[in-house]
Amino acid sequence: MSKIDLAIEGVPHRQPATAALQRNARLWLCVLLVLADMAALATGFALGMRTASVPGLARDLWQPLAAGLMVYAIVAFHCQAYNPRCLTSLTATCRSAATAFAGTLLIFLLVLFSAKATGSLSRLGISAGLLCSGMLLAVQRVLIVHAVRRRFGDSLFPQLLIIDEAIIPEDVRGMTIVDAGVMGLKADLDDPYMLHRLGMLLRDFDRVVISCPPDRKADWAQMLKGANILGEIVAPELDSLAPLAVQSCRGVPTLVVARGPLNLANRAKKRLLDIALTVPVLIAFAPLMIVVAIAIRLDSPGPIFFRQERIGRGNRLFAILKFRSMRVEQCDTAGATSTRRDDDRITRVGRFIRKTSIDELPQLINVLLGEMSLVGPRPHALGSTAEEQLFWQVDRQYWHRHALKPGITGLAQIRGFRGATETRRDILNRVEADLEYLHGWSLMRDIAILIGTVNVLVHRNAY
Repeated sequence: MSKIDLAIEGVPHRQPATAALQRNARLWLCVLLVLADMAALATGFALGMRTASVPGLARDLWQPLAAGLMVYAIVAFHCQAYNPRCLTSLTATCRSAATAFAGTLLIFLLVLFSAKATGSLSRLGISAGLLCSGMLLAVQRVLIVHAVRRRFGDSLFPQLLIIDEAIIPEDVRGMTIVDAGVMGLKADLDDPYMLHRLGMLLRDFDRVVISCPPDRKADWAQMLKGANILGEIVAPELDSLAPLAVQSCRGVPTLVVARGPLNLANRAKKRLLDIALTVPVLIAFAPLMIVVAIAIRLDSPGPIFFRQERIGRGNRLFAILKFRSMRVEQCDTAGATSTRRDDDRITRVGRFIRKTSIDELPQLINVLLGEMSLVGPRPHALGSTAEEQLFWQVDRQYWHRHALKPGITGLAQIRGFRGATETRRDILNRVEADLEYLHGWSLMRDIAILIGTVNVLVHRNAY
């Protein structure tokens, strides 16, 4: 049995059926919200035109209307109008829909003026159509929120309560309860397999609440910061203080300590960028990868690929793929020994592909599988050390960087922070750059990092 198997022993591979049903219900309700928006806008526009005595929708208006609906869908997605929270929050759903409608209207007017088509359209009809569309959009959004609240209440978002030798809130309806002692869970920041175990448990939940003794709260908070989930810690002692950063779990005050860094729309943008670039790059480099694979096989006996456990998003472990650059009998699967400039473990072919970063190409497969992203914090081997300390022992913020998918390249890499980690400063530089990237993410920054990576493919620290 592998270490990963041991880490998740006792953790169910599937979460309770209610969590899956809640997730599926949210998905279909979001689809319903999209269709309802389209129907409200189209119906409202048609009614407005009819009210203004325009005889139906003229044939030349159907195409602009269809284009307008597509633009609204794109803008609304960008404005978080289809975030699951809009299913239960009147404020969120109305604000995001109004923002999307206003953005679409602005684009619509700019196109009309640019095309000089304002004279051929009924201004009264257009105005009445837009007014009716906006009103119907707001009405159907309010009705959907009320219907969802009445049907699902607070049970639409899967919630997990982990009890670690502490109090249990009186009202735990709709929550999945886990006894940390029974499940073998503990706040151990020095055990990556324990973090993997926690990550596997949390993957199907939207919110996790930890109830634990005061002396363990700091460690649990650190573990949750990289878990890519809304994480809270029960803190009844804060009841009398009532600070602004406190929420409530069934009447018991909780301290919010973690949130996923990217919302649904930003995760979708990042994933689309990964797919759009990875597929053509894999096709373009396929001949080179075949040649490298043959060269590796001819140069030394052993497999073509090197697989090693690394820490991914949510502190879940995955197997990273690289072209093998070392002799099989000397491969360091734990990564405890940093590669030196004159390392005799490296083969002749290995020295070339490491120098040119060609050994990283198979990680494009990890990107396609969704285990990695093109840009993100670099995943490190579990045994990697700096001054004989494991990376997470040098800086506890090391775990925070796993709130995003690991990347083939990242902000640290284009700043030259790569190669051996001989001192504590070597890993601190990487962590600081990764946290800066995590807190300041944007799609344009990802593109800028990818462009900057071209300049450091061949680097003095690549060996």
